[in-house]
Order: sequence, then C-alpha cells, then structure tokens
Amino acid sequence: MPKIVDHEQYRKELLDKCFDLFAQKGYGSITMRQIAEGLGVSTGTLYHYFPSKQALFEQLAQEICEQDLSAALAELEGAQTLQEGMEALGRYLVKNEDYFIKWTYIWIDFCQHQDSKEMLSNSVFKRTNQRYQQAACDFVGIQDPVLASFVLSFVNGLILEKLWGDETIDFMEQCALLGKMLTAYLPQHKSGIRSYI
Repeated sequence: MPKIVDHEQYRKELLDKCFDLFAQKGYGSITMRQIAEGLGVSTGTLYHYFPSKQALFEQLAQEICEQDLSAALAELEGAQTLQEGMEALGRYLVKNEDYFIKWTYIWIDFCQHQDSKEMLSNSVFKRTNQRYQQAACDFVGIQDPVLASFVLSFVNGLILEKLWGDETIDFMEQCALLGKMLTAYLPQHKSGIRSYI
C-alpha cells in the first residue's frame, strides 16, 4: 500500500527547517541544491513544493507571520490593559530574542538581493504586512493604520538595535515605556485591549 503524504503538512515541515538554513548561510548565499541537501530531500522534491528560492522565501515569510501572530496572542492572553499587554509584549520579545534577531538578519539579506520596486509591489509581502498591521490595530484597540505602523516600527527598531549589538536595549523597559506613551496618547475609552486577546 502506498504511503499517504499530507502534502500541506510536509510543505510546512520543510519550511520550518528552511528557517535555520537561511539563518546559517543567508538568503543570498544559499542555493536550492544546498537547501535540498540541508533538508535531506532531492532537488526535485524541493522544486515540487517551491518553484524557486524566492517562492520558498515568500512562503516562509507567510508561515512565519502566522506563527508569530499565534505565539504573540498566546503570550498576551490574560492582559487586561494596554499597559499589561505592552509588558507581555516585552516578555515575549525577551523570550524570543534570538529568533527575532535571526529573522531580521534573514529578512535584510533577502531584501539586499531584491529590486526595491518589486519588493513594494510583491503581493505576498503586502499581505503579511497587512496581517501584522491589523494585529497591531486590534492589540491597541484602534483602527488607525498610522498608529499600527508606528507600533510595528517601534518593535522592529528595538530588534534592529539588538541586531546591531546595542546591549543597552531592554525590551521590557522599552515596551513598558511605549505602553505608558500609548495609554496617554489614546482616549481613555480606547486604552483597554480588545477582545482579540
């Protein structure tokens, strides 16, 4: 009897393993052949699931977006106020610092090998960015994309500072400060965290 393969699950397993390969070698340096070798599959199998290295990376970005949002929601569960939520976000960043630094490095390396105009028009990256922005809006309890973009830029900036070796950055302290700033900025009736958490 032939082996029954759940292709979607297998694709996700391959993507999970690709993260470490990209972190070790960088997007620009690794080839599809090296990825296949690292995964222990044939290049034919790899191309069956991912027609190109860029397609593989795009699917990895989508998968990471979903995993990040799910993990963040689990971490923020139980927070009753915006301040508590921001402090939980700080703990989440501390707990996953190595992962976020690696993902940021991989992302920067990928961007170096792309045309900036193509990046801006890439529908996959537009969708993942919209997912992160919507999650930030839901978290803060508003529908202001500018404020959501600010919160995301703040978090990304903290991670970049860590990537660049700034040991003075304290995720807990910075997120607590952002919570105080947002609570003061937002109208009182919107300072609680929505039911999304």
